[in-house]
Amino acid sequence: MPFKWSLNPYMGCAHRCTFCYVRAFELRAGRPSDTRYGSSIRVKVNAADVLRRELARRSWKHELVAIGAATDPYQPAEGRYRLTRACLNVLAEAHNPFSIISRGPLLVRDIDVLQDASRGAGVSVTFSIPTLDDRLWRTTEPGTAHPRNRLRAVSMLAQAGIDVSVGIAPVLPGLSDSVASIDRVVKAAHDAGARNVWTRVLYLPPGTREHFLEQLGRDWPDHVPEYEELYRGRAYLPKDQDGRIQAIVRERRAASGFGPPQPFRASLPADGRRPESGRRPLPVVAQPQLGL
Repeated sequence: MPFKWSLNPYMGCAHRCTFCYVRAFELRAGRPSDTRYGSSIRVKVNAADVLRRELARRSWKHELVAIGAATDPYQPAEGRYRLTRACLNVLAEAHNPFSIISRGPLLVRDIDVLQDASRGAGVSVTFSIPTLDDRLWRTTEPGTAHPRNRLRAVSMLAQAGIDVSVGIAPVLPGLSDSVASIDRVVKAAHDAGARNVWTRVLYLPPGTREHFLEQLGRDWPDHVPEYEELYRGRAYLPKDQDGRIQAIVRERRAASGFGPPQPFRASLPADGRRPESGRRPLPVVAQPQLGL
């Protein structure tokens, strides 16, 4: 992973994507990874308070915090509990860089906090948009907002000056890996104002594998033998197949008018000082605290 620290205010995800790699985490934890996954959501009601104490440690080096690595921080529960927004406020107060990945257009509610945070440290947002095909979306991402709604959110964030990208993730072999399918997403991301577009192919660890193949057999049974062969004895797609898909994205990305990829700068200013904000410094708490 390109980060050392992640933050997830919720456990479980109501989006119930058939390909979700978090199902593997659930299996290892002894929790349901099948169709029951996402039927209940665990809410870390004190997440922001614990985060504030963790960021106030003298040992904390203001490293990037990735939000949404193991569950969507803007799934429906966020509309009620607002824990992600609370955590963003804490990170903004601490001038700590962070990134967000989500499928939830509710994210635009927090544009004000994202703008505030961007003035103090690096902030980036990625919307996951694997496909624009209606049937594929409805079947594999049953609890998510329509991809077009996500693209509208991308546009709103870009217009607000937020660093926003689109992740074509995951690409499904034989279903969404054609040049035409990928090109549609890349062009739509560019038109919406995304700064970058990247991709990841389907990852099938134990827990995810069983559920995905079961659903695939229900919806596209003719593809089951292909997947069993591609993923025989492995969780990742073979390198040549992965490389082919990555090459398509690079080529379509260049053709659509994206500039060279710009690395995300998740650091304090060059002089190492935090920007002046008029806020009181966070208190330093010496005793050990539970991690997030």
